[in-house]
Amino acid sequence: MKASFDYLIPNYARLPMVPVRGTGSWLWDADGRRYLDFAAGVAVNTLGHCHPVMVQVLHEQSQKLIHCSNLYSIQEQAELARFLTDEVVGEPGKCFFCNSGAEANEALVKLARLYGNAAPATDGSPRYEVLTFSKSFHGRTLATIAATEQEKVRQGFAPYMPGFRYVPFNDPDALRAAIQKETVALLVEPVQGEGGINVATGAFLSALQEVCAKHDLLLMFDEVQCGLGRVGHPCGWKAAAAADGGPELKPDAVSWAKGLGGGFPIGGIWASDRTVTGSDKKVSELLGPGKHGSTFGGSPLVSTLALAIQREVKDKNLAAHAIEQGDYIKQVVATWTDTVITDVRGLGLMLGFILQGEAPDGLTLSGHAQHKLMAAGLLVVPAGPDVIRWLPPLNVSRDEIDQGLEIMKTILTRD
Repeated sequence: MKASFDYLIPNYARLPMVPVRGTGSWLWDADGRRYLDFAAGVAVNTLGHCHPVMVQVLHEQSQKLIHCSNLYSIQEQAELARFLTDEVVGEPGKCFFCNSGAEANEALVKLARLYGNAAPATDGSPRYEVLTFSKSFHGRTLATIAATEQEKVRQGFAPYMPGFRYVPFNDPDALRAAIQKETVALLVEPVQGEGGINVATGAFLSALQEVCAKHDLLLMFDEVQCGLGRVGHPCGWKAAAAADGGPELKPDAVSWAKGLGGGFPIGGIWASDRTVTGSDKKVSELLGPGKHGSTFGGSPLVSTLALAIQREVKDKNLAAHAIEQGDYIKQVVATWTDTVITDVRGLGLMLGFILQGEAPDGLTLSGHAQHKLMAAGLLVVPAGPDVIRWLPPLNVSRDEIDQGLEIMKTILTRD
């Protein structure tokens, strides 16, 4: 007997498919139909569905210790923090763990507020303003929707939490002109996801570094979707810089979630050990006892699992694999002349296919394409009204990519 969905709050525009089983890049529904899953839980299923490494770790750790309070010292959490600090960011710092990307970005906002109090404006007043950027998306809590530039995300929740202002993405001059006395931090996605798969340019990254150094601002990267190998490097900002001749950057803080736990809920931040201006305290020490916390964040179970996943990504060189496959996809699509796809943008395995044409009433162009592709056996994700995303597992095979490309070419051929 199938469960009734009438008891669920209708906050999602759910597609008419009930998933029941998954293996690797493939998902089966309740009717026994198989789908090539290039949505991957919206960039969550780093190793695909039910990867043997994940299954083994879950089995073994669940027999040792699943959860205990963060009032104690959790060894598994400390090991994950060491890996993320040394093997991913590569700069001295410390980590905090929570449950989602929105929670991770909330932690960044609180970190920025604390910094603005510890290093106030020249007149002694606290700095509190965080600049974010056009087409950004940072979450769905009251603070993170206020940080998100997209009106469709904020609509209906006014009055918005104060302390955020929006600047055009990839516009260095607008950024330089936007800094004011209250500004304390920049929060930016190096590769935007929900906003349409937009990659930060080298010039824009240089401007971020420049204004932060000049005005003593925190440089905070939201890597919830683009981090941990998805765009071809463990650090999304390094992949974006490498793609367009950008500078070597040293952020003050980074947020992660999605692919960190490969399907289990975990978010986290890294904060730099650099000294707060005018203080002997480090940025990573601002979130001290009583300033922040999470009941479930960084449990022994999810920390062990996340560490195993990230080690698998590193050991199998899946970031390089993502670049190789992403370049191949772009090369193939560039040869197509009879589809509604006008371009492919993005890096690695975070790709946006830009569409042209008209959709039926009540659907966006990307939503219409999503429905048609699902009917043909390919799961994708919209990224705005005219972009569909591919976010396949980082270990997706070339054969699976070819199958996805064949479905795309067939279904999205011009009428």
